[in-house]
Amino acid sequence: MGSLDVVGIGNAIVDTVAEADDSLLAREDLPKGSMTLIDGARADALRARMGAAVEVCGGSAANTMVGVARLGGAAGYVGKVRDDAAGAVFRSDIEAAGVSFPTPAAADGAATARCLVFVTPDAQRTMTTYLGACVELGPADIDPDFIARARLLYMEGYLWDPPAAKDAFRKALGIAHAAGGRVCLSLSDSFCVDRHRAELRDLVANHIDVLFANEDEAMSLYEVGDFDTALAAARSDCAVAALTRSAKGSVVAGEGAVHTIEAAPVGRVVDTTGAGDLYAAGFLSGLARGFDLARCGRLATLTAGEILGHYGARPEADIAPFVEASQYAL
Repeated sequence: MGSLDVVGIGNAIVDTVAEADDSLLAREDLPKGSMTLIDGARADALRARMGAAVEVCGGSAANTMVGVARLGGAAGYVGKVRDDAAGAVFRSDIEAAGVSFPTPAAADGAATARCLVFVTPDAQRTMTTYLGACVELGPADIDPDFIARARLLYMEGYLWDPPAAKDAFRKALGIAHAAGGRVCLSLSDSFCVDRHRAELRDLVANHIDVLFANEDEAMSLYEVGDFDTALAAARSDCAVAALTRSAKGSVVAGEGAVHTIEAAPVGRVVDTTGAGDLYAAGFLSGLARGFDLARCGRLATLTAGEILGHYGARPEADIAPFVEASQYAL
């Protein structure tokens, strides 16, 4: 077996994306821009209120691995689905995108996970997630040989909700470091950080080589009120920190330097779903190729910018040329 550029570990989810207005969010008590965990009955009730929607296979780390593959990288994925129709669709979709997905489906238990994504006119996305089979991901699903093949191991912070998944990631990061790989974490959501701040602080300070976060997540992690203080704290904890700031672009810190990367020009922001996932895809692709951190940031910004102009968390355009363009862009 050959080497892999990146292996991602995450919640394997089928996304349902629909337009919504603020009044719907208010009626359903959904904080705009948040990710709320729900049960199966609540998922069914919300789906009935969504109206017309588009279904795509998703999950944060899965989206990132598809982005890595679309950029020409060798990507793998670990995530739990049930042996149901949705699980079969998820497997077919991610493998068709060029991502290796060896995790076996569960023969019993909860159904494959679903995420209902409400996109408001200001392009904010509000997510409600039924984790389903995702909560069954555990250490037994971590194949040591598969993890050891990767130059980079990438985990989404959402995994810190199910206890067994924490153990799975702890096992995986130990394997990755023993094999000489680097371990990367996306904080995923400020509400997730709020739920697990102490554990995530320990994880970031002692086990993470590359940290991905937006400015709200970073400030929540360190319990500070300004971005610069959060950046300084992240720099002291991790070898590399890539922090996004929406229209302000991003800041990449590491190797003794701080790089401010301008946002990519976008004609009209339609949907922010997946922007962070594709930012990570571009950055990880650059790291795997040995690019310097500033170029990694440029590639990340280009790939994230493509997502903003359409609905959904997967690229619509051919993003492979962004690898070459990242030498000169921004």
